[in-house]
Amino acid sequence: MTVERVLDRPFSFKVLDRCPDTSARRGLLATGHGEIPTPVFMPVGTVGSVKAVTFEQVWGSGARLILGNTYHLYLRPGHELVGRLGGLHRFQGWDGALLTDSAGFQVFSLAQLNRIDDQGVEFRSHLDGSRHRFTPELSMRIQLDLGSDIVMAFDQCASYGAEPAEVAAAVHRTTAWLKRCRDVLPGRIERGGWERVLFGIMQGGVDESLRRLSAAQITELDLPGYAIGGLSVGEPSAAMYEVTELAAGLLPEAKPRYLMGVGFPDDIIAGVGAGVDMFDCVLPTRMARTGTVLTRDGRLVVKNKAYAEDPAPLDADCGCPVCRRHSRAYLRHLFQAREMLGPTLATIHNLHFYQELMAGIRDAISRGSFPAYAREVTTRWREGEKARLDEVAAGGPGRGRPPKVDPAG
Repeated sequence: MTVERVLDRPFSFKVLDRCPDTSARRGLLATGHGEIPTPVFMPVGTVGSVKAVTFEQVWGSGARLILGNTYHLYLRPGHELVGRLGGLHRFQGWDGALLTDSAGFQVFSLAQLNRIDDQGVEFRSHLDGSRHRFTPELSMRIQLDLGSDIVMAFDQCASYGAEPAEVAAAVHRTTAWLKRCRDVLPGRIERGGWERVLFGIMQGGVDESLRRLSAAQITELDLPGYAIGGLSVGEPSAAMYEVTELAAGLLPEAKPRYLMGVGFPDDIIAGVGAGVDMFDCVLPTRMARTGTVLTRDGRLVVKNKAYAEDPAPLDADCGCPVCRRHSRAYLRHLFQAREMLGPTLATIHNLHFYQELMAGIRDAISRGSFPAYAREVTTRWREGEKARLDEVAAGGPGRGRPPKVDPAG
């Protein structure tokens, strides 16, 4: 749909640099709430907050685009309430750009609470057990009330290891639902003084033929952007990297490409190398709340006794305010004392860590040195992770363990 009047800041995407011998690219994503350099990592603000920190602290980390979740905000406080109060930007006090998930991922992550058919999904609320019927049309209406800049299509994600027929059914259902989403939000519309744009989502699991089919079906609709869904759902890393490379290559060169729910630093590096522009994951905030911080040398569980008298910063190479001011010993003390400041400082550090990683990636692409940068970052991270696992296997404290599952991110 063509916007009838000229907006001060229409949605657009431009590739600024490409790195030789790789598909990595640096770009600029323009939205009604500001410009975002890509590749970009989006902190997750599932229920209208990035957990444990203020939005001033999120902004201070360098983040300019965050994610909100349709399912959780629909349940509480309700999309109509948010809409009456001026939309999610105003409601939560975020001045940057906003992408909203569609509730499609909850079809996967809360599978034990839902029933799927061709018309939509019936959810049983994880809060009180009440029943709710989600359709592509409702997902669009909710996201329009929330006022997001980037609206994600309602889709179905099949789990890793699902029967081929189930994966194929999810692909066809995702395409059918995307067309219904487009009937409500026809690609791009103006509302509230800025454009709301619709991104389609590719599915297909780890099946090459289904990925190709899904890509062909969704790109035929000529939407402003596209996402790669159905990865980071239990498949081996090698399979995720292979499918990401295939999937990114099937999406239009001139449109932003978004790899959903990914991930650790080496996963992001691999995605960028495949030509992906956008990433999100709950890892940095979820891990921080349980006392695990991310460093260039892998994960570090700052709660461990080994750091009780450690005067070193969390990461000597990090420029965040936490690393400039506080020691591992102090962070451990805060977690041991159950002070709220502990999760807050750990979250601030992890947010900065990811934004510094993305800034380094963009700089390396501009200089044409992304392959060398990728090798350096990936090797250092994986060597640190291996040392951590070896320490755990030997009965030592280790540097990190997987985060606990939290349905609200």
